[in-house]
Amino acid sequence: MPALAEQLPRLRLVSDSLLELDYQLRPQAKWDNGQPVLAADIVFTLKLLYCPGLPNERARTEMGFIKDCRTDPADPRHLTLICQGQAPEYQWAASDFPVLPESALDSAHTLRAVSLPELRRGAAASPAVAAFVARYRQANVGRYPAHLPGCGPYRLADWQTNRVLRFERKSEWWADKLSAPPFVLQAHPRQLQFLIIPDATAAALALRRHELDVLPQVPAPLFKQLQQSETRQELAFYTTTSYNVVTVGFNTERPTLRDKYTRRALGQLLDPAALAQATQQVPGLRTASILPPTSPYYNDSLPLPAYNPGQAAALLRRAGWQRQADGHWYRAAQPTPLALDLRYRSDDAMLSTVGLQLQQAAAQLGIAVTLWPTEGTLLAQTLQAGNFDAYVKMTKGSPFVLNFSPLLHSQAIGAGNLTRFSNPASDRLLDAIGVEGRPARKRQLLRQFQRLLRDEAPLVPLFMLPNRLVADRRLRHITPSGLKPGYVAAAMTWAANTAAGR
Repeated sequence: MPALAEQLPRLRLVSDSLLELDYQLRPQAKWDNGQPVLAADIVFTLKLLYCPGLPNERARTEMGFIKDCRTDPADPRHLTLICQGQAPEYQWAASDFPVLPESALDSAHTLRAVSLPELRRGAAASPAVAAFVARYRQANVGRYPAHLPGCGPYRLADWQTNRVLRFERKSEWWADKLSAPPFVLQAHPRQLQFLIIPDATAAALALRRHELDVLPQVPAPLFKQLQQSETRQELAFYTTTSYNVVTVGFNTERPTLRDKYTRRALGQLLDPAALAQATQQVPGLRTASILPPTSPYYNDSLPLPAYNPGQAAALLRRAGWQRQADGHWYRAAQPTPLALDLRYRSDDAMLSTVGLQLQQAAAQLGIAVTLWPTEGTLLAQTLQAGNFDAYVKMTKGSPFVLNFSPLLHSQAIGAGNLTRFSNPASDRLLDAIGVEGRPARKRQLLRQFQRLLRDEAPLVPLFMLPNRLVADRRLRHITPSGLKPGYVAAAMTWAANTAAGR
């Protein structure tokens, strides 16, 4: 949505608890079928977040601060979003979602009869809304986007599952008529082709053979190998700070993991310093929080997590566990010894290294850790369903939004809250952080939240993950980014002497 608006929204404070964001959509913005992009499309998209049976749980949590929306009868391109709270980052966060065309998906205007507040209160269960959801699912626009007109510069030309996504530049696109298009509305390549290559070494070989032009998120050892390779003069290397942190998360609904002392004990068996050095080949990426140490909201009073098996044993005893003659740990009402199943993506060597380190450290303390490397799609389903003890994964962050409710709020259990952590004090803090508009008070609340998170330990942050990017040296206007995918594809161009051949 940011590219569709003429500028960032105008802000207006309402009483002491609401914020209105006023948007004016660009008059040039059009869907592929020639119809204009209107405020009604924005309202329709927001209503989709509260329709049952659609994959909208995470987005609904992220956009939960938008309480209502108001269109302008005199101007169909004028829209006002009404937000709970007065957090300044709302001007970025409130528009961070893709917009869908109402005319193509709801030509009968079914959802117009139900307001956004009504949908939020449960009117989504009405027969009319249920019938709309059935039609939406039948269209299957996720798999057949040709059923859906877009308003961006590219169209999907080829989709081979787990192999390739190819996009072609539209010959006519509304933003081409702008006299001075902003950066977000620049689209230079005639074609964008994304190849799915799960094996990093194979991807690097494809880059060296010029079968790939850009390779993001390169593992540290492979990045170093490419810098020393025979083709290094043909490549350009970039490293940027990301906002993603490698974490170990615990299923707090498991009987053995419900108490914080057991979780904290297991966290003390992780060795973030050694893991950062082994997997990233740099020592300075450690963090005590899911926020990066460079953030002004980072709680620098917290000590960095560290490997301490002696402290782990003390915490286990505090949780009621006792080590028996067989070397394992037992406690009352739990006849089986303390053990852990650990899941992670099977194609990620970094996560495997974390798992092996925890397994070896835990074994020395008499705790069996079984490693379950799992294919990505199956892993996501398993974590979503809560069928695990613990996981290792990359937790994504953002420099624009300080909203951790999708990650740890009790209302996000079954969606983004994979640890299934539920704590009234934490929920209150997350709710307060989400609506607080005063930077000093927000900083205070975030420091409290980070302290609570450290004490409860539903997840353990290990280290921040840098983004390493390697590209063909002939490419111009590469803008490395800490946000996925790590670069801005549409902004890139080829040098003049290679443009004709690409």
